Amino acid sequence: MSDTIINAPANTPFIEVLRDFDATPAQLFKVSTDPDLVAQWLGPNHLEMEVVEYDVRPGGRYRYIHRDASGDYAFHGVFHTIEPGAMVIQTFEYEGFPGEVSLEKATYTATENGVRLRTWSVFPSIEARDGIVASGMERGLNDAMEKLTALVAKETGR
Repeated sequence: MSDTIINAPANTPFIEVLRDFDATPAQLFKVSTDPDLVAQWLGPNHLEMEVVEYDVRPGGRYRYIHRDASGDYAFHGVFHTIEPGAMVIQTFEYEGFPGEVSLEKATYTATENGVRLRTWSVFPSIEARDGIVASGMERGLNDAMEKLTALVAKETGR
């Protein structure tokens, strides 16, 4: 069973993801935004990962590609708000469905035992959100959160 909580209420364009980490907000933020580290955890276990661009600053762009024997799965967006150790607001678009851009907000909140990562995604329609959910999002998120947890432990020495 995963420690990641995924809330995707029916008939809404929203997805919320919650996960607690044994780290400080600043430590988790670093592992979540450093391109070399992002390449080590983002995405499902069965896909290779290439970070093409990851410029974490207001107006900065990102693009990454997941690969398997069937092909490439590319994603891109723009960072809008960056508050180191506290929050990132960005757009997100899967290049396989151009024009279906979501807005994502990630917050890093100190807890008694570490930090809670909360991501909140708003999709342009319920259909777009349902398409992401049906695409295997839960597996990919759970894989990524497990890899992120291991990488945070490695990077923080915990």
